[in-house]
Amino acid sequence: MIDFKKFVKYSKSGPRYTSYPTAVEFSPKFDYNALKDSLKRNDSMDCPDHKLPLSLYVHLPFCRSACYFCGCNVIYTSKEDKKDRYIGYLKKELEILKKHMHTEREVVQFHFGGGTPTFFDAKQLGQVIDLIKMAFPNFASNAEISCEIDPRHFSREQMEVLKKSGFNRLSFGVQDFDEKVQEAVHRNQSVDFVGRSVELAREFGISSINFDLIYGLPFQTYETFEQTLKKVIDLSPDRLAVFNYAHVPWMKKTMRKIDETALPTPDEKLRILEHTIGFLDKEGYKMIGMDHFAKTSDELYKASIEGQLRRNFQGYTTRGFSQTIGIGLTGIGEGVDYYTQNYKDMQNYEKAIDNGVLPVERGVKLSDEDIIRKEVIMGLMNNLRLDFKNIEEKFHIKFQEYFAQELESLKEYEGTDLVSLTDKGIYTTPTGGMLIRNIAMVFDEYLQKIPIDQRRFSKTV
Repeated sequence: MIDFKKFVKYSKSGPRYTSYPTAVEFSPKFDYNALKDSLKRNDSMDCPDHKLPLSLYVHLPFCRSACYFCGCNVIYTSKEDKKDRYIGYLKKELEILKKHMHTEREVVQFHFGGGTPTFFDAKQLGQVIDLIKMAFPNFASNAEISCEIDPRHFSREQMEVLKKSGFNRLSFGVQDFDEKVQEAVHRNQSVDFVGRSVELAREFGISSINFDLIYGLPFQTYETFEQTLKKVIDLSPDRLAVFNYAHVPWMKKTMRKIDETALPTPDEKLRILEHTIGFLDKEGYKMIGMDHFAKTSDELYKASIEGQLRRNFQGYTTRGFSQTIGIGLTGIGEGVDYYTQNYKDMQNYEKAIDNGVLPVERGVKLSDEDIIRKEVIMGLMNNLRLDFKNIEEKFHIKFQEYFAQELESLKEYEGTDLVSLTDKGIYTTPTGGMLIRNIAMVFDEYLQKIPIDQRRFSKTV
């Protein structure tokens, strides 16, 4: 039995590393002109055998009501005209985008995120999909086409549209099945209710279903989360994303409605996570990267064994690197050497588009140093290990010399059996995998410049 209390000291403020540099480094200095230059530059970048492929992320920001745990960029409304107006602006944004990049490049990923994408009715979803496919006509035959689903807003008519449009992956927001926890976070949905949504997806031939779960929510315990896991297994999703709840009430006002005294302690959260990993492993789900699990028959598991996983804003993928184009309010894009984010405020988003410019609010152009460190950090986050040879061959450096200071810092984690350091690479232990954010932080050049008491991130544990 692991004594998790000794690891509580690693419960620090730290990034989740959905990007590197992280979003705190995004700047308004990266403006419309900077994005135009970046799109043009990435258009000309070749992969070994073909043009750099594309991933499309479309943000549908509306929700009917608040889930208190949610950290997404959301607009709460019940008005249909707001959704129709938004679709009109998506159309205008795509028309501007086509002027600044080659939209005929191959699309290997397409993802609807939110908000609640299925808060848009079947007709509205069909309209958005048609707009995307007119703007980006070249979808790969094996493209990952996915949508986030709120089981409380999911109908047969919507499923028909998604299936007809080629969607092959669905991700259901489950979070927790305990009624007390659901009440505390304002997200009530029964097992039977979710089960009916899963049955509908299976009826239409969806063979890749993901459940999102969250540990660290109010009133959760080791015992209650175990019951949630058992109910999840009965529904047999193909993949699971088990996230650590990020309590950031200074950023998200709805989180202030959560009773902080009811949140599990860091050692209890580690205990929940350790049990989750063991429980899912026995049920045939293997840990993938930091917070994902997949059946051994799933391509994610096979890619993880080979160390070939990559992660972008849509999640883990086996498709290799692709340029992500963020579309819609607060959409985030990623290229070989840049990140960009659209306006979070609807008024500014619409104003930019009305002025005929892309609605970019901020971003960052990566330096050569950023690109090297991004590869290191993402390699750790994706595969829970890092082979020096891959980095050395790609960037023509000697890893142990280049990162001598960072490797010295990692010896603390080696001394507590969280990592193993060899001449060939960095390898996390099972417990180290649970603390991979802490390990990745060692290589974050920007983070080291921020005093510990001024770091405004969620806790790593």
